[in-house]
Amino acid sequence: MNIKKYTKSLIISGITITGLSLASFSDPGERFFDIAKNLDIYATLFKELNRYYVDEINPNKTIKTSIDAMLKSFDPYTVYYAEDDIEDYMTMTTGKYNGIGIVTGNRNGRIVVMLIDEGTPAEKSGIKIGDEIVKVDGVDLKSKKGIDPGKLIKGQTGTSVKLTVKRYGTDKLEDISVTRDVVKMKNVPYYGMINDEVGYIDLKDFTGTASKEVRQAFTDLKAKGMKKLVLDLRENPGGLLNMAVDICNVFLPKESEIVSTKGKVQEWNKTYTGLNPAMDTEMPITVLTNSRSASAAEIVSGVIQDYDRGVLIGQRTYGKGLVQVTRDLTYNTKLKVTTAKYYIPSGRCIQAIDYAHRNSDGSVGKLPDSLKRPFKTKKSGRTVYDGGGVLPDIEVDKPAPAAVTLSLSNKYVLFDYAIKYHFDHPTIKAAKDFELSDTEYSEFVKWAAAQDFDYTTQAEKDLNLLEASAKKERYYDNVSEQLKALRSKLSHNKEADMMKFKDEIKTTLEQEIIVHYYLQKGTREQSFAKDPEIQAALKLFGDMNRYNAILKGGK
Repeated sequence: MNIKKYTKSLIISGITITGLSLASFSDPGERFFDIAKNLDIYATLFKELNRYYVDEINPNKTIKTSIDAMLKSFDPYTVYYAEDDIEDYMTMTTGKYNGIGIVTGNRNGRIVVMLIDEGTPAEKSGIKIGDEIVKVDGVDLKSKKGIDPGKLIKGQTGTSVKLTVKRYGTDKLEDISVTRDVVKMKNVPYYGMINDEVGYIDLKDFTGTASKEVRQAFTDLKAKGMKKLVLDLRENPGGLLNMAVDICNVFLPKESEIVSTKGKVQEWNKTYTGLNPAMDTEMPITVLTNSRSASAAEIVSGVIQDYDRGVLIGQRTYGKGLVQVTRDLTYNTKLKVTTAKYYIPSGRCIQAIDYAHRNSDGSVGKLPDSLKRPFKTKKSGRTVYDGGGVLPDIEVDKPAPAAVTLSLSNKYVLFDYAIKYHFDHPTIKAAKDFELSDTEYSEFVKWAAAQDFDYTTQAEKDLNLLEASAKKERYYDNVSEQLKALRSKLSHNKEADMMKFKDEIKTTLEQEIIVHYYLQKGTREQSFAKDPEIQAALKLFGDMNRYNAILKGGK
């Protein structure tokens, strides 16, 4: 934490949230006097604002804004939940909610179904990705500006909600009645066999059933002949600490040290060990990570690495080595507060040194060697480092998507074409066999070129800066012709770029189309042949001498 002079302290329901001044408070009486004084100032200030400010003040909104601003001076994970946010908080921690199982998005004022969870009431009712929801129980969504459709759609289990939808290819409205149920968001949305001996588990969260789901997936895959495992922790933001401990225990013996927590409250410090017999301590494992593998996902990947139990493949993880606990406040509100750092068996903490400043992809970038400390793994004694996340044993480059690909995705051109493709093709091949033909891709390019999307390449951005600098420093007249000629050569052409980056765009489009037919399960199966991290894992499993050499400290 950056310590700044005159930063205030606040006590909420007995929890102290502090930003200490440079001078430490050696006298508890002085400390509590300062707290009481500043709370009194805050209350007096708010009363004066409420009485004299020119516009009406919303107390709930204003106080929450001030609390959120205060908490931003600590870390990104200390969060206040107002009463209206408690349902979202419960969904985040339990992985379930009362609803129908859809994700909606606002597309130019239209509420559109963007995703459907497998096995939910929405899927069973016949709702399709791309459906526009016009009304919910007769409430016209266009006439209710600012209303959250999710709050209208969610409700008590067993009750029904009527959605009035407009489907692609027709202006006719259709009423679909869906009975709400408990929607369980799966921690393991997919598992299966990549080939005859390599199993795959996609672990995307760490809510209360994560370890149970992983154990079930592992058992089922072993029954299908799995001899090697790919554990995918990419895009996993983490979750419950005890779930991370139990999942590590799947692959490590009982009583193995998994993680230790250390913080200000000494009695909360604890070392967590495996409580159960391992399911398998010998099977070769590769763990896939990227810059959005965080928290509990970093515990699992870091512990597997620390015990030389498997090989990590991908990109450096997020770098969140902090532990939060949730404290109940008054009026059904909550505070999630960082109370400790966690340390994995080698003794390292993977907390990013500066977690407030990151690259655009969420990664922490490369840290100077002077800020890293070396540690040794438990079995072979190979060197690993702390700070800034967990570094994989095999790094796989992740090239930034081309500007045209990002624009096609962000402007929903790919999404819209997938809806059209689904309408034009009622059935397709099995997910793992699906691939767009060259003719189909050319049809997409022709269609997409007429859509409303555009972008600026990095080269064009750099040229704009160069031109602006030349004008500012009064050199433009001298180089204007050269700049114009360069702009002519660098100016992008949408159709040409869509052909130039065909492989990248085609792969992304195929994934977008697959989800309309086979949901998330289909996208996983279809991706195996082209996923660079999965291919790296399969290549490593094909060379077990290299696999063993890595675990012994070699390459």
